[in-house]
Amino acid sequence: MVYDSADLSINDLFRPVVAAEDALARLDDRVARKSDLNETARRSGSGLMRENEGWIARSHFMEACNALWLAGELVHVEDLVLHDARMDIRTPTHELTRAHNILRVRRQIASNSPAWALSAKGMATLRGRWMSDVAMPNMTPEPVALSEFTNETRTEAESAFEDELARFDALLDRTSQRLLTPAKAAQPKGERRLEKKSLTDAVTSDGDPLVYDPDWDEDERIGRWMVVHDMTRDLPPLLAAAILWDAWEDIEPLQHQHWLGPMLVSAMLRERGKTRSHLAAFNSGLRNIPRDRRRARDRGTRLTAFLGAVEAASIANLKEIERLGLAKIQMERKLKDRRSTSSLPGMIDLVLSRPMISAGLVARELKVSQRGALNLIGELGLREMTGRGRYRAWGII
Repeated sequence: MVYDSADLSINDLFRPVVAAEDALARLDDRVARKSDLNETARRSGSGLMRENEGWIARSHFMEACNALWLAGELVHVEDLVLHDARMDIRTPTHELTRAHNILRVRRQIASNSPAWALSAKGMATLRGRWMSDVAMPNMTPEPVALSEFTNETRTEAESAFEDELARFDALLDRTSQRLLTPAKAAQPKGERRLEKKSLTDAVTSDGDPLVYDPDWDEDERIGRWMVVHDMTRDLPPLLAAAILWDAWEDIEPLQHQHWLGPMLVSAMLRERGKTRSHLAAFNSGLRNIPRDRRRARDRGTRLTAFLGAVEAASIANLKEIERLGLAKIQMERKLKDRRSTSSLPGMIDLVLSRPMISAGLVARELKVSQRGALNLIGELGLREMTGRGRYRAWGII
């Protein structure tokens, strides 16, 4: 089935599009102006992180947790922050591992060029598997750079080393087959034949059939979504983003990475120049939209819900930047008459860059003792957010 957007009523979407575009533009302009101030501060010798950088770092954590919340799974921001710092206080759960994967993917998209995520190489990297050329008909494959050592003559030592590795591989294969022979001999012939067939067909091009549905052609579905992406090039950026998000929800290209859709929509806005200073965050706004509106049968209702989510998320992020700015001003007052080797400026950077911090995290990042980390936390007057006697975490309230 082809996703068709020809029957959309532009009149019904005009007001939500304008409101969402205005809110997102104000947020991006605010981040851009703060980035200019940051560059001026760096040139003047000030190394303190400003509130927009802290918000960008925090938004990645929050978006990862909100993405899993939309999928019906709960991950605490505190656990994600500690897991990202490799300081887990308990065994990481499957949900926490997924949240960290979302966090790393979002950082990867934000750190690369605007057009990277929607390119053939970017899509393949984000999926974790290479795609066939047929699946991405509208993507121009990137030229493969030929090495200048391709036709280099190998020495006798190199050839002997490769032959030795080949012999080792053959020996390992024979050993594996030998170990499997006694177990197979004890089974009836029918079961051995069935096992041989299952082992042969176990891994397909789309992955293990125990995990991936063999009938779910991800390459073909991504190709259909990219067709919708090409059809929306002449539309306003936010309207195109709404259609792309709805198409992703309708087509469902990826079985286990459905959370990638909003990130690709954010990358599209960044590629088209709508958000030049940050990677848009939609999940926080979608979380506040009722499910019956996000999953409504009427397409216009779904698009309006997405545009409302963009507006709500942009307004909330503007307030968050203001809140971080006020907190920064209050904490910087503590720097008066401090020695130049004080760890307090680095402590302010750490507090602004993460939603929560722990004493162990502060000690590791600032290279101080646990007692010194608690002293720095006490000097800044941070609020304890976990309400526990052990494994406590602090943050800005």
